[in-house]
Amino acid sequence: MRIAQVAPLFETVPPELYGGTERVVSYLTEELVAQGHEVTLFASGDSKTSARLVAGSTRALWRTEGCRDALPHHARLVELVAREAERFDIIHFHLDYLHFPVVDRLPCATVTTLHGRLRPVDDAPFFETYAHVPLVSISDNQRRPIPGAGWQATVYHGMPIATHTFRASNGSYLAFLGRTSPEKGLDKAIEIARRTGMPLKVAARIYPEEREDFETRIQPLFQASPRVEFVGEVGGAAKDVFLGNAHAVLFPIEWAEPFGLVMIEAMACGTPVVAFRRGSVPEVMVDGLTGFVVDNVEEAACAVLDVPRLDRRECRRLFEERFSSARMARDYLRVYRRLIHERTGRTIRAFGIESPAGPRPQPDLRPGARAHSPLLGALPFAERSTCA
Repeated sequence: MRIAQVAPLFETVPPELYGGTERVVSYLTEELVAQGHEVTLFASGDSKTSARLVAGSTRALWRTEGCRDALPHHARLVELVAREAERFDIIHFHLDYLHFPVVDRLPCATVTTLHGRLRPVDDAPFFETYAHVPLVSISDNQRRPIPGAGWQATVYHGMPIATHTFRASNGSYLAFLGRTSPEKGLDKAIEIARRTGMPLKVAARIYPEEREDFETRIQPLFQASPRVEFVGEVGGAAKDVFLGNAHAVLFPIEWAEPFGLVMIEAMACGTPVVAFRRGSVPEVMVDGLTGFVVDNVEEAACAVLDVPRLDRRECRRLFEERFSSARMARDYLRVYRRLIHERTGRTIRAFGIESPAGPRPQPDLRPGARAHSPLLGALPFAERSTCA
């Protein structure tokens, strides 16, 4: 199958440190290549992939000095995808909404995975207008604000089973991994650690627009809690050690988290998670096996003390069973085949296409060649509209 993956340009694919969407796109892309598919990845030019890479920007936007507006970069990215659309059987977008005005003009099937939170006041009219655009949710809970959108399936995130190292013994500290954003509940994590008397290590990214909140609301909590250590962003082997050596990972979210990649990263290490019952948490977690699902700080503190009775091998087993990148790719391939058949009438086999019309002509991609260019609509890019 000829597949295009279109990633945001904020971070490299995969990201060196923080970056959930870009990391999932990398896992999916590499697994599809490993399964024998012809994959093109549209991403920042400093990305690393075994697929064919088309650079939507020279460098990741968050790493580009002077970058202040992500919108023109992503509008150009959609144009680059449109020019090559005839190469593909399906284009898989991970860009929120920017490309929606273009998809009907493309000569192939498309699907969009939404990675963020949906807000009825802002999003409901939009999805009513584009109800025909095929969507994938990353949890069933993510759909709740707008159940009538063009949902095709829920596909939970997955990752290669070798990404993290299983460790059989409980560590001596609690871990918080993610962002310092208010909805992530870092202040709650600090309070949970205080109540249990355990050290807390915080590996987190501070968004530029959230630095003031961090300095005024969170830093004083660090100063009042000497057993809390801020270690900054971690990635790769450092993240593996950080998660794997923890007693438990705290996930005291204050919002409807659409998925929460940190939960399955912890499970891959065998490390239990203590998470608030919001958003996707009850779908991802198995309460009493991969950790505990709780409703408040008091319950979380009690759960932390109860962690030693959990079997870390069971955490790892459930990760391998439910959240591997191979499983994620299989789920997406089922969606791809159905959408291609609905769009073109062709039947998709595991490693090929039966097409009575014969092979599709390839576009002329030589420098200077004229390419078909669907007209882009003008919509704001959701969520992360600036970079610094």
